[in-house]
Amino acid sequence: MRQSAVMEELLRDNPVIASVKDDAGLRAVAESECPVVFLLYGSVLDLAGLVRELTVHGKTVLVNVDMIEGLVSKEIAVRFVREQTDAAGILSTKANIVRAARERGMLAVHRFFLVDSFSYHSLGRQIAVSKPDYVEILPGCVPRVIGWLRADTTVPIIAGGLVCDKDDVLAALGAGATAIASSNVDVWAM
Repeated sequence: MRQSAVMEELLRDNPVIASVKDDAGLRAVAESECPVVFLLYGSVLDLAGLVRELTVHGKTVLVNVDMIEGLVSKEIAVRFVREQTDAAGILSTKANIVRAARERGMLAVHRFFLVDSFSYHSLGRQIAVSKPDYVEILPGCVPRVIGWLRADTTVPIIAGGLVCDKDDVLAALGAGATAIASSNVDVWAM
């Protein structure tokens, strides 16, 4: 089964993705029911161990290569993650990185920070270049924008950032998001 089909199945059963940004979050998510983890911290020195710690607990791990100390925004970063860790995929704000992950058979999430209409209108061009498995929209607490994007693309949407409670989760999912990503441990328990 291809990676994107596995992820789709995991998210259908549990649409909450744990975004882990420190060791405390790593320990908490290891014991949580969240099957998918976005790893948002670490360095090239400890990345393989962090990913291993999560996969030992049955987690599907995607690494945010933009936030790993010592990695650069070049395709070699994807190769490093692919060859040196057990990560299932990557997430990045860079189209070339996302495309490189897809080309290497990894799950690829293209992250977009929507701050204005200009950033929203550039999405289509960037998605055409990156060809991601998923698009993560930040902040994820804006259901109206999720609805607009759902009408403009067939790429599954992950709502991330500032998703703080059950109302935010339900609003994002109701607007058409496939899943939500949050670093809030209380949201993971939903």
